[in-house]
Amino acid sequence: MGQAALLLSIIGLVLLNMPIAVALAVVAVVAMVAVGGAEALLNLPLVMYSGSTSFPLIAIPLFILAGAIMNATGISQRLIALATALLGFIRGALSMVSIGASLFFAEISGSAVADVAALGSILIPGMKKKGYPKELAAAVMSSAATLAIIIPPSIPMILYAAMADTSVVKLFVAGIVPGVIGGLALMVMAYWLALRYDLPVEQTFQLARLKQAFKDAAWALLLPLIILGGIFGGVVTATEGAALAVVAALFIGLVIYRDLDWPALKGAIIEGGVQTAVVMLLVAASALLGTYLTEAQMPQNLAAAVSEFTQNKWVVLALLNILFLLLGMFLHSAAAIILVVPVVMPLVNAVGIDPVHFGIIVTLNLGIGQQTPPVASVLTVACSIAKADIWEVTKVNAWFIAVLLAVLILVTYVPEVALGLVNLFYD
Repeated sequence: MGQAALLLSIIGLVLLNMPIAVALAVVAVVAMVAVGGAEALLNLPLVMYSGSTSFPLIAIPLFILAGAIMNATGISQRLIALATALLGFIRGALSMVSIGASLFFAEISGSAVADVAALGSILIPGMKKKGYPKELAAAVMSSAATLAIIIPPSIPMILYAAMADTSVVKLFVAGIVPGVIGGLALMVMAYWLALRYDLPVEQTFQLARLKQAFKDAAWALLLPLIILGGIFGGVVTATEGAALAVVAALFIGLVIYRDLDWPALKGAIIEGGVQTAVVMLLVAASALLGTYLTEAQMPQNLAAAVSEFTQNKWVVLALLNILFLLLGMFLHSAAAIILVVPVVMPLVNAVGIDPVHFGIIVTLNLGIGQQTPPVASVLTVACSIAKADIWEVTKVNAWFIAVLLAVLILVTYVPEVALGLVNLFYD
């Protein structure tokens, strides 16, 4: 089976509503049997097991569990209160608060869906009560949640690091500046829309209120500093940092805030287990497809074909951006990374693209994909909370998508935006 046939087969099965992991496995098994016969099936269990149990991937269920535990505590309300005290004096303040709270929450959850579910359930109804159009409320919260996979820790970055065999710590460092730029740019767009819709100021700025809000959220803010400081400082690996996040989340919820009871903890464990199962089943299924692609030398053939067309890495980056933007419309970020990254990495290396730089580009592309129908996993959650039509929300969200595209172009063609901190700390 050719590369195009493989990709079209997978997308076709997904559009027929087959689970992505099952579609990956079915296409991989059919391709392996077609080439190697029934004997090729003997190693399937071993390939799936070994492909999903590498040490770096253990960070995924641990960060998911930490995020689920934090969602079960009062951390969302405390972060929102802090962002409101800090930004509430600006016109359209609740939209600013949504983006500011997402910047904070992104450093804990690593998941855009978790971000929009935890914060959106509070902020979207709040914006609607203040007179925000429901479409604008959903668009702001959805686009802000995308920051969760750009600012470290990031589950898509962990997956990319495993697929591309590169440093997850360097990816985390590289995501800081693009994430901050993206957050500030979204705030500028939110302010412009606030003027356009004549939205109100939330509250006057009061230093006493800010101090109290900061005091209440201090432990929530300390958590990412401990985890990311340990990872960036080389004290712990990303996987060990994820385990530390779980322990710290339990400590804060049980001892400090004391709002994590057994039913809430049980629900968080179940939620974390379900989300982990979805991601790790994708990883296991992708191992089958990866084995077939490697044996068929498809990545190398793709690299050779594109290299014959052009050796200019900027042109190659433009082509890859288009590819990932299109894939993001139809595939979830985990599936797109697992399916495509192993295929294109030989090409990326052949034309001299830094794999860390490319990882941030991939993450941004797939973050935009979470906003673009028909799949639009994050946008769908926001629309569900806002009780708004996804296509009407998309008309408003197009302004925020344009901001994210501008950040993508900046990161793509000014590599120092992503690599500046990496070069500073690691070269």
